Amino acid sequence: MCAKKQKSERFKEIRNAKVFRDYFVEDKLEAGIVLTGTELKSIRNGRAQITDAFAKVEKGEVILRGAYIDEYAFGNINNHEPRRPRKLLLHRKEIGRLAEEVTQGGKTLVPMRMYFKEGLVKVELAICTGKKLYDKRETLKKKAQMQEIEREMRRRR
Repeated sequence: MCAKKQKSERFKEIRNAKVFRDYFVEDKLEAGIVLTGTELKSIRNGRAQITDAFAKVEKGEVILRGAYIDEYAFGNINNHEPRRPRKLLLHRKEIGRLAEEVTQGGKTLVPMRMYFKEGLVKVELAICTGKKLYDKRETLKKKAQMQEIEREMRRRR
């Protein structure tokens, strides 16, 4: 008998691991993103990173900056630039609400994850407030306490 073929694990999603460590997440929304063909192929291969990325509202448009999408390995001279600004697709009312929140409250737009939905790449944006150093320390203390409680519970079983 022949061996069963392993199901190839394709790209699921790209996450920003620093979001919950560095920010208080207040609200989330989904946005489309304008990409070129080679960028899409690189994302399908999982060759993208959004840990240093942020979004800004400029001239009535939301622009994603700092996102890194690796050049496509089999691309030609027309390959894309890895850190170019990319336009996010949102409704006009959503853009207005985001612009208002960002300018008034000292908040920022941070991408939490990038994923495929029905063949299209979507970006989950979060409206965040930055954490201070003492907030980060407090979060780490709570996390360590929860780990210790879970460890103790497993030991008792």
